[in-house]
Amino acid sequence: MLEKPAPAVDLNTIFSVTDASTLLKGVVETAFPVIRVRGELSGITRATSGHIYMSIKDAGAVINVIIWRSTPVTFKLEEGMEVIVTGKFTTYPARSNYQLIVSEIEMAGVGAILKMLEERKRKLAAMGLFDESRKKPLPKLPQTIGVVTSPTGAAFQDIQNRLRERFPVRVLLYPATVQGATAAAEVAAGIEYFNKMNNVDVIIVARGGGALEDLLPFSEEIVVRAAAASHIPLISGVGHEPDWMLIDFAADVRAPTPTGAAEMVVPTKLSLIQDLDNLEHRLGTVFATHLVGIRQKLQNISIKSPKQVVMEWGQKIDDTVRNMNLIISTKLNLARQKCDSVSAFPNILLNKMNMLNQAVSHLGQMLNSLSYKSVLARGYAIVRDRDNNIICTNTAIPASIEFKDGVIKL
Repeated sequence: MLEKPAPAVDLNTIFSVTDASTLLKGVVETAFPVIRVRGELSGITRATSGHIYMSIKDAGAVINVIIWRSTPVTFKLEEGMEVIVTGKFTTYPARSNYQLIVSEIEMAGVGAILKMLEERKRKLAAMGLFDESRKKPLPKLPQTIGVVTSPTGAAFQDIQNRLRERFPVRVLLYPATVQGATAAAEVAAGIEYFNKMNNVDVIIVARGGGALEDLLPFSEEIVVRAAAASHIPLISGVGHEPDWMLIDFAADVRAPTPTGAAEMVVPTKLSLIQDLDNLEHRLGTVFATHLVGIRQKLQNISIKSPKQVVMEWGQKIDDTVRNMNLIISTKLNLARQKCDSVSAFPNILLNKMNMLNQAVSHLGQMLNSLSYKSVLARGYAIVRDRDNNIICTNTAIPASIEFKDGVIKL
């Protein structure tokens, strides 16, 4: 429980507004020369002067906070981020309020950092910056390697040593700070530089291990976007095996350490010699097999004499003549058969005419036998009325009677 301070002034003294404000300012600054406050950031505003104005709050209160332009900030400030700020209290008489001037700001523990990284990871993943379809294969044997890291750090020395041990290649360094407020911008600038110059075959972004807060520049959005946009294959070799930064997801390949990145980018001399020996053996085997095949083909080739060639062509001509004679003979036989068929056509036609005459005569006989004239010839008569209709009953009045030899009108 905080103790209530004793009165700082005589109650009978009357102050001007300016004097009272000055006195209050002195009391506050004297009482709180250094203080550490934990809370959530709110209302973050960066002025054109470079100063940052915001608030830090919890469930019960809000304090105005100022970060001067010269004060280093090693991570991106975001709304709702839980931080611990170190500074001193002061007052601003023109607005009659108090504020905290920050000399140092840090995230409130590893949990807050991990939460912030997870949220940023989801945001960048939704933009497609981590898609596997964006990944590019590493070159088989690069001629020049670009390294973005600190020139004085152990990471660059480790990379150079491992490259010399495995397969020496040309190395270009883009010097960048790997910790602090400017680290993210410098690392991103290094990646963009190599892509603009297009003077390397692969890029390694490297840094040795450290605390989670120290590695935060490699999770800044500017670095992740630069890595994802690189058209040159990029290896992330930041920290140690357990450390995961957001650049690891955007890079084409993630190496566990800077040394591991050097091992990934070039093979060893021994492995190359073994590959060459294997290739030589395979080529020798294939060439020998090919020679054996050619030798067998040559042995199967027999050279013919001109006389034999002429005789073979003569045999082919004889075969052709025999085939032509057989075809012509077959065609002549077919033609002869067709001619015989045509010569027999008159007899066939005469037989058809006789058959038709007989059929017509038979039909005439049938027609005569079925005619009513034949009935009249047997003694019958036909009685018709005035309309020439045949009378079949005794109620009608007959008008004529037809016999076989004529008609009697009544």
